[in-house]
Amino acid sequence: MKKTINFTKYRFIMIAVSLVLLAGGLAGTLLQDGFNLGIDFRPGLNLQVEFDNRAVVIEQVREALDGFDGVQVQELGSDEVSRFSIRLQNDNGDEDFRNFLSENSAALTAALGASLGGLEVVGEDYVEPRFAADLALNATILVVAAIALILLYLWVRFRIAYAVSSIVALVHDIAFMVLFIGTFQIEVSSATIAAVLTIMGYSLNDTIVIFDRIRENEKLLSESSFVQVINVSITQSLSRTIITSITTLLAVTAIYIFTTGQIQAFALNMIVGVLVGTYSSIFIASPTLIGLSGGKRIQEKVKAKDGVASPTLDGESADAPAAAVDSSAVRDQIRAQRQRKKKK
Repeated sequence: MKKTINFTKYRFIMIAVSLVLLAGGLAGTLLQDGFNLGIDFRPGLNLQVEFDNRAVVIEQVREALDGFDGVQVQELGSDEVSRFSIRLQNDNGDEDFRNFLSENSAALTAALGASLGGLEVVGEDYVEPRFAADLALNATILVVAAIALILLYLWVRFRIAYAVSSIVALVHDIAFMVLFIGTFQIEVSSATIAAVLTIMGYSLNDTIVIFDRIRENEKLLSESSFVQVINVSITQSLSRTIITSITTLLAVTAIYIFTTGQIQAFALNMIVGVLVGTYSSIFIASPTLIGLSGGKRIQEKVKAKDGVASPTLDGESADAPAAAVDSSAVRDQIRAQRQRKKKK
């Protein structure tokens, strides 16, 4: 028979694992002098060049630009086209920005042409220092505002303990994604912000599905401990969670394999976010809810008119092994509770 899985049994171990990984991510980010900010968040110049010689590789481009400080080179397109994105940072402020553009744009193309032959500038963008600072501030405000609105929504729909637990899981997911990006020096761009906001919605949806089932089972399994109710609820939602995660991963993995540049980085961030969001909905949000509820819940006394007491699922402590509970017994108890409600 199918048994209820005791997801909460190792909750302290899973939380400890999360803390260790987050600490490792923080250390890895700090040891590499912070994040690899893209042109969206760093003032400077971005050139896209295409060489006549299709055999040019990225190492040759970097060697040709070795005399420029803070230059970043990224390969674009397929192997059949030698196209590269070249980014040069400017930290001199607004006053020298126009001089920076006029001097370095010509200098970059001249250095590349002298070393690698004919080329064509197919794109030229620049970000002013003030715009880069405003964009970073607006992105931070956007994420914080989204979290605040989510907290308010969950407070109204559920209880404050549910809302806080969801936000804890959400902050966990965002922190994990951000530190993963920092540790592996993935470029931070507008696509990164889009990925973070997308994962916020994905993770929150998964958490709400489980919390909604917990809220329903709190009434239907009124004589069971809160820990048992959570284990039953997660088990009931498990197939939906797995199927949703797998289908999402298939889509974003395909995007990661068959694309390049910022789209590929977006897909990689999504893959990490989906995995972490699924994990946090089960092993972070629900244990946090247990902690905020003190391991107990408000018992709702259900009086059966037929005088038959409803079966209990755990006559032991709140942490009794949930694996000993048949899902058939859970279904029988839920069916009995619903029949009594109809008679009322």
